[in-house]
Amino acid sequence: MPYAIRARDLAKQYRIGAIKQRSPGYATLRDAIVERFRGQPSAETTELWALNGVSFDIQQGEVVGIIGRNGAGKSTLLKVLSRITEPTRGRAELYGRVASLLEVGTGFHPELTGRENIYLNGAILGMRKREIDRNFDAIVHFAEVEKFIDTPVKFYSSGMYVRLAFAVAAHLEPEILIVDEVLAVGDARFQKKCLNKMQDVGQQGRTVLFVSHSMQSILRMCQRAILLHQGQVIADGPAQQVVGVYLGKGAHSIAERVWPDHEKAPGKDIAHLRAVRVRDVDGDVSDTIDIRTPVTLEMEFVVSKGGYVLMPHFRLYNEDNVAVFTTLDLDPEWRGRPRPPGRYTARVTIPGNFLAEGSLYVEAALTTLDPPIGQFAERDAVAFQVIDSLEGDTARGDWAGNLSGVVRPLLPWSTVYEPIG
Repeated sequence: MPYAIRARDLAKQYRIGAIKQRSPGYATLRDAIVERFRGQPSAETTELWALNGVSFDIQQGEVVGIIGRNGAGKSTLLKVLSRITEPTRGRAELYGRVASLLEVGTGFHPELTGRENIYLNGAILGMRKREIDRNFDAIVHFAEVEKFIDTPVKFYSSGMYVRLAFAVAAHLEPEILIVDEVLAVGDARFQKKCLNKMQDVGQQGRTVLFVSHSMQSILRMCQRAILLHQGQVIADGPAQQVVGVYLGKGAHSIAERVWPDHEKAPGKDIAHLRAVRVRDVDGDVSDTIDIRTPVTLEMEFVVSKGGYVLMPHFRLYNEDNVAVFTTLDLDPEWRGRPRPPGRYTARVTIPGNFLAEGSLYVEAALTTLDPPIGQFAERDAVAFQVIDSLEGDTARGDWAGNLSGVVRPLLPWSTVYEPIG
């Protein structure tokens, strides 16, 4: 399959603290006075490499997520690819028409109306008027700005601005669509609408490059992700694996950890931890769980000294480090019964439509009961993502906005109606 984007050794350097040099012919009286009282300017500057040696290939039709912490270089990369910023070093090749949405109102002229800006952006993309005419009604309908299409966009709210900007970028048939996380400006319903549209664009064989801090959006949209850290690519591959690296849990799977070496495993003289796993509804180790399906947590431990009543337990934390709940091993076979030496595998299943969407981190712990002595407590032993499909059959129903709470049970409701009069 042909390439859509090829980046080779891209680098972008900024100088922090540099004094802007003005041409003598354009120096003003104010400049002269300021320089006179400032004294001799310092020659010291700090070099910041926002990008440093970034290389990758993206094939036509791929939907690729770009992730990383704040300051990792994501927005700088998109600006370089969009030809807004010139790289200090390296080369980027893009094959096809590029539409980019990097910040609210990118490419819009504030004095022009929404209608005029649609045609202006189409012309910039190299489209003929009849091509723009063919897509005009779909753009206006998607953006929901029918009443304001002949109003100068400088009078638009930020929400109207971003709706029209996204609609233009997505509908004017670019071969490559580059989108930064400006969708946060829109409401939840519009964000869902945009995600669906970007999926449609990808399914039509066009290329989408999408920056987001939402791992749910990345996993829902993208088969592939690229992780940036301090201006460099540190992971590039299947989205689930790269999200795992981003969360700091390892390159292969954040849903399984094994301690084969007894000496290095968490634990004390009575028991030590051997493995922790997250299993999906099919019993497979998985770090991505559909919100509607059950998830099983599995703890494998070895008892070295028998004769003690043991209490294995899991504690789940969300992205805000809030304890979601703790579940204790109440298996009647071993409850209150001293355990002989051996290897044990304890499992607990959390039902579907119980956990809220987002990242969940699992602490695996074990303690004796009499006396109460902790044998191990491995914080963030494993982690997994709960994904809400937004198909209307979960606890959120038809609501696409934020739902607060650390759990999200699907509970039965009933209504009694009595007509009046």
